[in-house]
Amino acid sequence: MPAAIPEPVETAVPGGAGHPRALVGVLAFCGVVVAVMQTLVVPLLPHIPQLTGATPAAASWLVTVTLLTGAICTPVLGRVGDMYGKRRVLLASLGVLVLGSVLCAVSSQIGVLIAGRALQGAALAVVPLGISIMRDELPPARVLSSVALMSSTLGIGAAVGLPIAALVIEHSDWHTMFWVSAALGLLDVVLVLGCVPESPLRSRGRFDVLGTLGLTVSLSCLLLAVTQGAGWGWASARTLGLLVAAVLTGLAWGAYELRCVSPMVDLRVSARPAVLLTNLAALLIGFAFYANSLATAQMVQEPRNTGYGLGASLVVSGLCLLPGGLSMVALSPVSARISAKHGPKVTLALAAALMAVGYVVRFFTSHQLWMIIAGATVVASGTAIGYSALPALVMRAVPAAETGAANGLNTLMRSVGQAFCSAAVAAVLTNVTFQAGGRTAPTLHAYLLVFLIAGAAALLALAVTLCLPGGRTPPPAGTVGQVRRPAPPARTALTQEDA
Repeated sequence: MPAAIPEPVETAVPGGAGHPRALVGVLAFCGVVVAVMQTLVVPLLPHIPQLTGATPAAASWLVTVTLLTGAICTPVLGRVGDMYGKRRVLLASLGVLVLGSVLCAVSSQIGVLIAGRALQGAALAVVPLGISIMRDELPPARVLSSVALMSSTLGIGAAVGLPIAALVIEHSDWHTMFWVSAALGLLDVVLVLGCVPESPLRSRGRFDVLGTLGLTVSLSCLLLAVTQGAGWGWASARTLGLLVAAVLTGLAWGAYELRCVSPMVDLRVSARPAVLLTNLAALLIGFAFYANSLATAQMVQEPRNTGYGLGASLVVSGLCLLPGGLSMVALSPVSARISAKHGPKVTLALAAALMAVGYVVRFFTSHQLWMIIAGATVVASGTAIGYSALPALVMRAVPAAETGAANGLNTLMRSVGQAFCSAAVAAVLTNVTFQAGGRTAPTLHAYLLVFLIAGAAALLALAVTLCLPGGRTPPPAGTVGQVRRPAPPARTALTQEDA
């Protein structure tokens, strides 16, 4: 077995790694902006048919297409960043986000909006790319806390995005929120150019085109079946056909990747218990997290004649999630300290247990607004600690040159968990109903069932976490190597000018 590949050596780069606070702040801000984009359109969905003339089924694609492109591009662009430069791919992802935002801002045609949302979803790769850059550029003492914050931006942005979008929709033209997102994306590009250096660390090999296509087809079939199955019918030929295609394509893709010299996903590394169980925990944590957001926003808006609803406005329902977002900001450094002292396995176990406790609180306190907010905040706090620990577990088990691809795969698993959660919540809330005030509404028991399912997912995540091996595992034999290359000439010229 070859010797463990060493961590990148810390070097001061003018305008970049020499200013770690600026580097961390810029990358975390990029992560928040991208996460906000994922949820920006959710409060607008009920109004899209009226605003665009589209059918409700077509409107739902504004969320589905973002999930699809984000799930596909996250591991792919992570791998591309490992091979050709993380900063370069980060800037490209942000550019795509700006382009998608502008498309949505200038049009009310549903086809253009779906295309714009597809481009916005591709920018989700910013988070694993940012984590990889932090690992390469920061001093070892700062890596855990910085990566914890970067990983938490997925939850922070989701919690902040809903109330912001609701405020814009109520008080301004709905295109405004896309213009704002375009402006924030441009600001991200400028900040990255000024504060983030290009990592000299590279992985060897050629880009795996066939592996990328196979992963794209398999993921597309799976996520389409999961997200559209409720509307098409779970036993329909279309849904079952997509599921079968996902399995068959996935098996063929896996067989090819095992034979490929430079695979898109190194399945031998991904199959190791330290990586496999971490990704499974990520899926379950993503499921449990998303149920909190979906159920809270809808539950408080239910009319009072349901007997449990509070009749809250769209803005109030979004603000209910804001304390959870603030707790994520506060707890990411706490999570890093726990991981540094006791290891990320203990941190993730604590997070899963806290999420389960949060759903117990939610199960018994669903009648008063402040108690709903308290329960949602407890779940969000567990999510913050868990999201902060996941990349630390991944980085302990993979070579430094594969951090982008490995964290991209882990982020993908969170997205898959959210997709399954969305389907499960929709199935429960549309089937466990009653008549209230002349309309069909979910019963209180429907929401309680959602909390039970989400709590069970958190407990499963706890069980999976406890099965994780302890300690640092060296890279296995046959792992794709790494090469430290000189920084690109353009970056050298830029830093000399800055100096």
